[in-house]
Amino acid sequence: MIIVGSVREGRKGIAVAEWVRSQVGAVEGVELDFADLKEIELPLMTEPNHPRFKDYTQPKTIAWSQRVEAADAFIVVMPEYNFSYTAPVKNAFDHLSQEWHRKPIGFVTYGGVSAGTRAAATFQVVVTALGLVKTKVNVEIPMFTQFFDDNDDFVPNEILVKALADQAAELVKLDGALRSLR
Repeated sequence: MIIVGSVREGRKGIAVAEWVRSQVGAVEGVELDFADLKEIELPLMTEPNHPRFKDYTQPKTIAWSQRVEAADAFIVVMPEYNFSYTAPVKNAFDHLSQEWHRKPIGFVTYGGVSAGTRAAATFQVVVTALGLVKTKVNVEIPMFTQFFDDNDDFVPNEILVKALADQAAELVKLDGALRSLR
């Protein structure tokens, strides 16, 4: 599952996520669920029961639970806001608990000089608490607007292409290793 972590109007991150989708979708044996949090429109966490019980009452939470449960691995594509991850990403992860357990996760982050590195680093606490296993490889896109052409298409360099290929390969390996632990 690719999770698109920006919901802003005029967001450029959707082009980054589409690039991730095209590259990872070409990996043999990989089927993708493209989870755009803007389209999913999860409300702020308002479920009456703690997510660890999986006793959901709201249709959007139930649908989100089913999608995440069906996924074997995750790539979160997100910008860095104020030295951290985005509120929609945190909200999407907070809605659930057990559905994430013992599944691999990787990050494609973007921003200015920091390339979104701090967003992935600060989200590590959440990842650990939910029992996800993070890839060693992150795809970090510095000064990401430099990678857009005149048509507003995202055009990555060779370093980013290789990093994403390495991350996808690691996700596949981790999924195989973790499957029996779920």
